[in-house]
Amino acid sequence: MSPTLDVLVVGGGPTGLACAIEALRAGLATLVIEKGCLVNSLFNYPPGMTFFTTRERLEIGDIPFSSVNLKPTRTEALEYYRRVAEHYRVPIRYHERVLAVRGADGNFEIETQPATGRPLVHKARKVILATGYYDIPNRMGIPGEDLPKVSHYYGEAHAFFQRKVAVIGGANSAAIAALDLFRHGAEVTLIHREPELSRHIKYWIRPDIENRIKEGSIRALYSSAVKEIAPQWICVETPNGKVQLENDFVFALTGYHPDFTFLESVGVQIDPKTSRPQSNPKTLESNVPGVYLAGVILSGRHTNEIFIENGRFHGQQIIADVKKRLAKDPGAGEC
Repeated sequence: MSPTLDVLVVGGGPTGLACAIEALRAGLATLVIEKGCLVNSLFNYPPGMTFFTTRERLEIGDIPFSSVNLKPTRTEALEYYRRVAEHYRVPIRYHERVLAVRGADGNFEIETQPATGRPLVHKARKVILATGYYDIPNRMGIPGEDLPKVSHYYGEAHAFFQRKVAVIGGANSAAIAALDLFRHGAEVTLIHREPELSRHIKYWIRPDIENRIKEGSIRALYSSAVKEIAPQWICVETPNGKVQLENDFVFALTGYHPDFTFLESVGVQIDPKTSRPQSNPKTLESNVPGVYLAGVILSGRHTNEIFIENGRFHGQQIIADVKKRLAKDPGAGEC
């Protein structure tokens, strides 16, 4: 078993990194456990993606984000976060999944499973959960959803040239995917359960998608829902009844949500109506003493409320409280 840490951070995304940096600045013995690579969710974004926000709003650790464009690309962001992690020498264990968090405030045991080797146990006085939400898609629960032709993530458009593609959803991701597929020669049908596109679509994307729909370049089915997916077709419930459409591939871009099962296994209480985990708004400590929450997991299913732009400040709130609490513990800061 490893020496006792002051802080163990679960999740190596921008928010988890920001929390770890604040802890290191405070002189606390810190470790980050990440089930994938550094900023794993960003790594799995589409290769050509451009962020909606400006570069300075993605900055952490007071390290400037240099970018050719006002809105940086995925490639630039990956390089930036590599540089930040290297600058602060953030200790991170990659490709190691947290299986359980046991114990109590001041004496937690975190069981993990590395990609290779036997399970490990790390000891920590405080735990910060910054696990994000991108890994668990909102499933539709319909026949055929698990077919190989269905993906809850969008990558690149080239492979779908001259193919019939359905994009399910009506927010930014769906609009961007539909436009990209159309411009790479796919026959695109956008299917959205609401009567119009989401109001959250960015202002520079909305005119493009609306005009492509208006001119007929992209077919849009509003107030509609896919009821079944088969190898060569999909069945869609529309206001005019069910229709069967020829189909080669489906991008079900229906959103994502935090790992509520894992949070509950730690003892964090989830509001049954909003799915928000219980936490102190000032310190971000959950109802489990010594377990803090950071980033988008605080928003429950309302994942459009917290982004890197505001989640990056959660580390300051958390570590301010951790420092105060650990100051009473003579063993803090030793490992």
